[in-house]
Amino acid sequence: MKKNILKLTFLSLFTVFAISCGDSKKSETTDAKDVEETTSDAITYTADVDGSQIEWEAGKLTGNHTGYLNLAKGYVALNENNEIEGGEFVIDMSTITVTDLEGEQKANLEAHLKGTVEDKEGDFFNINKYPTGNFVVTGMEVADGKTWLQGNLTLLETTRNIKFPINMSLDGDKMILQSEAFEIDRTEWDINFRSKSIFPNIGDKVIYDNIKLTVYLEADKA
Repeated sequence: MKKNILKLTFLSLFTVFAISCGDSKKSETTDAKDVEETTSDAITYTADVDGSQIEWEAGKLTGNHTGYLNLAKGYVALNENNEIEGGEFVIDMSTITVTDLEGEQKANLEAHLKGTVEDKEGDFFNINKYPTGNFVVTGMEVADGKTWLQGNLTLLETTRNIKFPINMSLDGDKMILQSEAFEIDRTEWDINFRSKSIFPNIGDKVIYDNIKLTVYLEADKA
C-alpha cells in the first residue's frame, strides 16, 4: 500500500538545552535519505497518541530540565517478518511540557521553548510558524546486538537523518516500541541559542548542544 509522506515543516520535537549523559548514546547523523514506499502486503499499525510520548532532557551550566512532547498522529508499517519497513510520526509542538518546574517558572520556560514570548520567537521552537515536527522512517537494521531505527528528522526548516536503538514487541493487535535514550545535537538543525560551539564567548550563559530523547510508542493494528 502506497503511503504518501507529508513533508511538514517540523518539529519542535525537542527542546532546547541539552545534556551529556553516560547512559545515552549520541545518534549518528547524516544528510536526509530517500524514503522507500512500503510493500503492498505491509501491515499498518496506527499510533495511539494518548499512549505515546517523547521524553526529553536538556541542560545548561547551572542544571538540567526534563519534559515531554506528544504525538499528533503516526503509523508504522511492518513486513511479513515483523520488521519495520516504513512509518511516519508527526509531533504536536504545542505540547512541549516541562516536568521539573512548577508554577510561574514552569510556564515561563514552556513559553520560551514554544517561542510564544515576544521577541524570543526564534530562540528555540516557534510553534506559531512551525506547529508540528516530523520523523519519517528510512530503514531498520540489526547491528552490535541491537535493533536500530533510522529516519529523517525535520526540525524547523532542516532535515537530517538519524538512527537510534529500539526495542519492539507485539501483543495481539498492539505494538509497543520504546527507544533507548539517545542524544541529538540541536545545532545540526540550526537551533543555536546560547550554544558555546556557535558562540564561543557565551560564558556561563551556555546551553548545551546535546538533547537526550526517549521515544515510547503504542500502536494498534489498522
